[in-house]
Amino acid sequence: GQLGERKQSFFYQINSLIRFHMNLEIGVEEVTLSGSNIVVHWTDGEKSSYESRTLRISCQCAECVEEWSKRKLLDPASVPTDLKAEDFLLIGKYAIQFLWSDGHYTGIFPYDVLRSM
Repeated sequence: GQLGERKQSFFYQINSLIRFHMNLEIGVEEVTLSGSNIVVHWTDGEKSSYESRTLRISCQCAECVEEWSKRKLLDPASVPTDLKAEDFLLIGKYAIQFLWSDGHYTGIFPYDVLRSM
């Protein structure tokens, strides 16, 4: 009856919401590097802008964060104020890797992490 239809509708909505928030199909359409700015155009039409230094400081690679304790190893003061991304590489269909002007390149930024910043 009506209760069954409402339950089904509710679960459909919840399922849709979960699929939306865990959308593994969102990809990168284009990445623009312009001075200290990085702009990512996503395949769902959204556009995200990042300041290079802020993104570099947030790097979670093993050189920047202690693996077991999660203690930050990177001193933000050591990151140049004029830092910029010189190049990038799309890693599969899930992340972007940047080559920073300070020579760092081991950090991988998953799409979901970038979208949440």
